[in-house]
Amino acid sequence: MSRDPGPVFGALADPTRRTLLSAIGDGRSATATELAASLPITRQAVVKHLAALADAGLVEGSRSGREVRYRLTPEPLSEAVSWIAEVGGQWDQRLASLSAQLGEMPK
Repeated sequence: MSRDPGPVFGALADPTRRTLLSAIGDGRSATATELAASLPITRQAVVKHLAALADAGLVEGSRSGREVRYRLTPEPLSEAVSWIAEVGGQWDQRLASLSAQLGEMPK
């Protein structure tokens, strides 16, 4: 894995950020104004959340006139999922080994 998954997990820890990712996760780009229209928070709050998502590499903004259009960049999320799978696999191996050792112990 090439990136530290910490920033991705930090960004995903906030439910509003997860909601924003879901909103733009369908492949369409959206502006902060468009996203704020469906949320109970201000446009400025949406912009701050989008900045945190951008810092983690999860979204990318591109200027379109006076607005910035944001789109999902799924690579960091895929890398974080791979990290989870790798760590989960290590634990599966450890637990299987422990189970085998416990099964060999006299009762």
